[in-house]
Amino acid sequence: MSDALKPTTPAEVVDAVAQAVADEAPLEIVGQGSKRGLGRPVQAARQLGLSGLAGITLYEPNELVLTCGAGTPLAEIEAALRENNQQLAFEPADLAPLYAGASGAGTIGGALSCNLAGPRRLKAGAARDHFLGFKAVSGRGEAFQAGGRVVKNVTGYDLCKLMAGAHGTLAVLTEVTIKVLPAPEKSRTVLIYGLDDRSAVRALSRALNSPHEASGAAHLPAAVAARSTVDFVAGSGRAVTAIRVEGPGPSVEHRCESLRRELQDVGPTEELHSMRSSLLWREVRDTAPLLPDAASLIWRLSVPPAAGAQVIADIYPPPRSGGGQGGGRATSRAVEYYLDWGGGLVWLALPPSDDASAAFVRAAVARHGGHATLLRAPDATRLAVPVFEPQSESLAALARRVKYAFDPRRVLNPGRMAADL
Repeated sequence: MSDALKPTTPAEVVDAVAQAVADEAPLEIVGQGSKRGLGRPVQAARQLGLSGLAGITLYEPNELVLTCGAGTPLAEIEAALRENNQQLAFEPADLAPLYAGASGAGTIGGALSCNLAGPRRLKAGAARDHFLGFKAVSGRGEAFQAGGRVVKNVTGYDLCKLMAGAHGTLAVLTEVTIKVLPAPEKSRTVLIYGLDDRSAVRALSRALNSPHEASGAAHLPAAVAARSTVDFVAGSGRAVTAIRVEGPGPSVEHRCESLRRELQDVGPTEELHSMRSSLLWREVRDTAPLLPDAASLIWRLSVPPAAGAQVIADIYPPPRSGGGQGGGRATSRAVEYYLDWGGGLVWLALPPSDDASAAFVRAAVARHGGHATLLRAPDATRLAVPVFEPQSESLAALARRVKYAFDPRRVLNPGRMAADL
């Protein structure tokens, strides 16, 4: 990057964007750069770093609301919340290690812009569901704000929902307000050993449809489970199916006992308490600890939960001669994966190839009504292959109109989501 800008005030952000418009010099928007590998490579002459817009400016634990600079590290926010036994319920993932970065480098603005959410999403919702308000600078170089400090304050367009998942292509967030929630008193995880994918999805479905209020539901095949740092997981030598239960201590204990009793016909069970439970779900959330080395291509597949096992079966067939990479069938020995959200989210690792097996993967997902995101690949691959699910022409036209409304000169993260956005 030939020119890096580091504003420390919103006014300096306005000046930087206005200058970019005048110079016709696009900007790459980053917090601490922990997720630069997510999305298409941005072609920009300058980088606008937001790490100077950091710090918590308002935190009212009784009102469950927090306001801070968009460049505030997630680690700083989580530390402040822990002092009051509160949390970010959407569990934003720490994806920096997935892109060979240092753990803990993510910012709240990046998490919201990418709409990141971890295993608790099936119960607590996505990042956008906790995004109350913001201040920002549009691609026109104009400061504006939306939302506020309470959930039911929306009039007109809900711009928080629009900014969440826009990957910095519509506006530069300078300040954000988020909803926080009490942290659970206890967290325990029921483990079931030795299930195949289909049996695991059925067991997870039973747990999620039970009255026991599971807040996490994942399945780790044996090879993936072996990478865990949790002894009861890695040491089992088998596939591990995990169901998290959170809440008041006595309630959690009762619900875990009931789950183990109700699932005893499925397979042998174990129970993780406290630190072991938290560590396992942090690994599931962050992806990098469980999937192969940095050379692997990583896909995130979103499918109906009941279809998770079948999607894997379509992508991961029994070994056969003639199996290829590229646009053909991926060889089974090189494919690794695990299931989250009860089977609704599949993290898939494939061997390197020029086209990331994109046509094959997306065809397998499309048969079940899902979509696929290429989460990690070399720059050349992410330029050649659509990173995000290709849109219909009508949706693509709408996206272009929205982009033009906020950023008519395409100075903010141009090309991050698609070549023409």
